[in-house]
Amino acid sequence: MAYFDAASAAPLHPVARQALLAALDDGWADPARLYREGRKARMLLDAAREAAAEAVGCRADELVFTPSGTRAVHTGVAGALAGRRRVGRHLIVSAVEHSSVLHSAEAFEAEGGSVTQVPVHRTGAVSPSGYAAALRSDTALAVLQSANHEVGTAQPVAEVAEVCRAAGVPLLVDAAQSLGWGPVEGGWSLLAASAHKWGGPSGVGLLVVRKGVRFAAQGPADERESGRAPGFENIPAVVAAVASLRAVRAEAAQESVRLRELTERIRARVPRLVPDVEVVGDPEHRLPGIVTFSCLYVDGETLLHELDREGFAVSSGSSCTSSTLTPSHVLKAMGVLSEGNVRVSLPLGTAEEDVERFLAVLPGVVAGVRDKLGAPAAAAPAAAEPAALVVDALGKRCPIPVIELAKVFPGVPVGGTVRVLSDDEAARLDIPAWCEMRGQEYVGEEPADGGTAYLVRRLG
Repeated sequence: MAYFDAASAAPLHPVARQALLAALDDGWADPARLYREGRKARMLLDAAREAAAEAVGCRADELVFTPSGTRAVHTGVAGALAGRRRVGRHLIVSAVEHSSVLHSAEAFEAEGGSVTQVPVHRTGAVSPSGYAAALRSDTALAVLQSANHEVGTAQPVAEVAEVCRAAGVPLLVDAAQSLGWGPVEGGWSLLAASAHKWGGPSGVGLLVVRKGVRFAAQGPADERESGRAPGFENIPAVVAAVASLRAVRAEAAQESVRLRELTERIRARVPRLVPDVEVVGDPEHRLPGIVTFSCLYVDGETLLHELDREGFAVSSGSSCTSSTLTPSHVLKAMGVLSEGNVRVSLPLGTAEEDVERFLAVLPGVVAGVRDKLGAPAAAAPAAAEPAALVVDALGKRCPIPVIELAKVFPGVPVGGTVRVLSDDEAARLDIPAWCEMRGQEYVGEEPADGGTAYLVRRLG
């Protein structure tokens, strides 16, 4: 099996495994106790904290270990908002943040706070000016990821941090995807990350709160981890997490060059090998190992199952792989195609041969899925048919509405219009994306019985 889903969880690094086994013998005792075994555990925990702080670029007393990256985000957001309660009750996030950030924002809104979501460009990146425009006198906190988990786009953290600093607003950075590649630049105030993203064991996160940032930990008080992460520390897992972080950092410079070449190979060749594909995310400002593309006329869940049968583990932001049947909030915010979405995220040490085999297998897999769904094989010349057509796709889920549109479109004369009736939320994203890929005009939408009518005009 070629594992191409490192952005979800990287394989356990060999150094992490070694450190974990060693720490199981010496790090099991209570580090708060003064007897020998407790002192040994405390020494391991303190050494891990010092090493993690060096990797992050902060003071050791600014960093605590949490039970997960999600818990680090929740604790960081809640604590910073509570600490600056007198300033106001306004939170700023980007529209493409990880769900842990968005869930924190939802909880804050439910408690009476207000939230502003900063939009992104089609590449998935925010503009520093977008954060500047969102800042208010009552803004307590701003949050921005260092790089996007679905499409790999790197965010302008340093520039946004400077905008926030000038306004006196702390910036929390979700560095889960990028910390293994290097420290986060800029004057950020808080930072959260998760060990399983860089090859450490799951169940270890870290939270950094810079000195001078007002912070009030929420929930029952606890004497451990500065009161910010209650509960007995999992010292063996913490030691393994930090050991793996140092190990991947040592390999980062060389591996980033190699993985960038492999992902660029995928970005360049997939559109040539597979028709009707949109490669998404910033082509230059991006993480080394992530490449994401979407295929027209493809059921995302079926595509992932077929790739799994061929020996490839990949993930997707397609609405077709979600129980809610709604598009990924990241792809939706970017305004790109969501159907048939594939995220390839390569772990350290990925073999070139596996990438080549993936590129060899992909065209046949996509073609097979499209054939099962009855998708059009290729565009045909326009015929002199009536200038107005209606496609009734009510009750049908992605990618069927777009497939039905593509089937009738060859019969639409230049200037003619197609009304696609759909009650699937994904159609609001995928039909405009189809128009952009095809060079046709998306006229807009209007209410219709049972759903929405999406209007498409043929330009040529």
